[in-house]
Amino acid sequence: MTRSLPGWPNGTFTNPVVAGMYPDPSICRVGEDYYLACSSFEYWPGVPILHSRDLVHWEQIGNALDRPSQLRMPAATASSGGIYAPTLRHHDGRFWLIVTNVGPGGGTIICTATNPAGPWSDPVPVPGVTGIDPDLAWDTDGRCWCTYAGIEQVRIDPWTGQVFGPPQRLWSGAPGAQAPEAPHLYRVGGWWYLLIAEGGTERGHAVSIARGPEPYGPFEPSPANPVLTHRGTHKPIQNTGHADLVEAPDGSWWMVLLGVRPGGGTPGWHVLGRETFLAPVSWVDGWPVVGELAPVMTAPPWPARPVAAPPPRDDFDADRLHPRWVSVRSRPRKYWSLTERPGWLTLHARDESLDRPEVTFVGRRQQDPSCGVRTLIDTGDGRGGLAIRLDERHHYEIEAGGGEVRVIARIGSMRWAVATRPVSATRVRLGIDVLAAPAEYWHPCQEPDIVRLGVEHADGVYEVLAELDGRYLSTEVAGGFTGRVIGMYAAFGTVRFDWLDYEPVAAKLSP
Repeated sequence: MTRSLPGWPNGTFTNPVVAGMYPDPSICRVGEDYYLACSSFEYWPGVPILHSRDLVHWEQIGNALDRPSQLRMPAATASSGGIYAPTLRHHDGRFWLIVTNVGPGGGTIICTATNPAGPWSDPVPVPGVTGIDPDLAWDTDGRCWCTYAGIEQVRIDPWTGQVFGPPQRLWSGAPGAQAPEAPHLYRVGGWWYLLIAEGGTERGHAVSIARGPEPYGPFEPSPANPVLTHRGTHKPIQNTGHADLVEAPDGSWWMVLLGVRPGGGTPGWHVLGRETFLAPVSWVDGWPVVGELAPVMTAPPWPARPVAAPPPRDDFDADRLHPRWVSVRSRPRKYWSLTERPGWLTLHARDESLDRPEVTFVGRRQQDPSCGVRTLIDTGDGRGGLAIRLDERHHYEIEAGGGEVRVIARIGSMRWAVATRPVSATRVRLGIDVLAAPAEYWHPCQEPDIVRLGVEHADGVYEVLAELDGRYLSTEVAGGFTGRVIGMYAAFGTVRFDWLDYEPVAAKLSP
């Protein structure tokens, strides 16, 4: 029997709680407010910050790294490079964020803020921390410990980045396990708990834990390790790992973690990236026990605190872009504007196509298995369009300019114009529809979804110019750590966009 609590339909909530490419979640609570930080990789601005009052309904309130003085990712930064796995903590009245930029001129940095929505400080380098996934924890004497992938640990001064002594090797999970990473330290009762991920961030991903008398150990592993994994199962949520723990005001404990939702046949393709999921945690004999993790979950024991859903359309009437909008590696001011033509987003071409590392692109994460996207572009004498991107070598786009509209597909080393259509006007409505494959119909080679790219006419009729297999825009094909981003780009000259609509749809492919 489900509980009847205000705001929870049927006493349940749905996972993921943050859909789309919001991986490597790190969480902290201040009073009744929860804050979440995630990886952003090669996308700028970096480290999305989200807020919730109930652990389920989240709203992005900013990005921690939103100024060139905080984050530089040159063209040589690889796709799936850039910003990896932050840790977000609240200590002594201040928010602390530690993160690693995996790219040229990068390294581990610390930023602070009194308001998690920003502004965040310019970064303090921590050159003595050389691994990814850094964590911050303060002991009862006020000393700060940084633990990072490996698993290694060093004491630091978080204000200056100074490191005290050489790094020390800690417990690193199961003997021989791949990729011990994502460490987080917590003091619960009389013990220090070291939570890590192991097994790699693919199907073998898992969460394990150990405890010790001090933040530096010695650590004994839980006899029930891994405390969470879905490897070797048919469960719809896979790649479960990279977790963080939080205690709610009522004393209950919860885990946020990343996972994926594979679709189609074998081996299963996930296209939205690694998403943020929520699971309950109980404590038994001094060890955390993670409850069932599923798409539909029993609601938390408090009223829901929903947030307003973002409107489907962004009219670009505000004086700044919403924090959900991201660009590739950087967003120099001279290449975009909301004021050159008020009410329009103006983009000036920088690189000639999405094959290039510094293309002028403004997009948002695909967050729904099936969705429809439309935009009105004015190409003038330029050329640009609407794209669905995984990286430089894997993207589809519908591009307007020069009296025609064409669909372009880039898959690995191959690039070709799939379809073309003449148009007489410079203002054209471009569209992308993504339709997920039905779970109830399966065959070994079933695609996870299809992508339909086309033109919407004045009477609302959508003319599909090309229908492409979605598996080629998946992590299992392209590799890397990211998910799809859908957005607008300029390939030549200047192009302008009046609005962009993004809406989830219930439609799926027909068997």
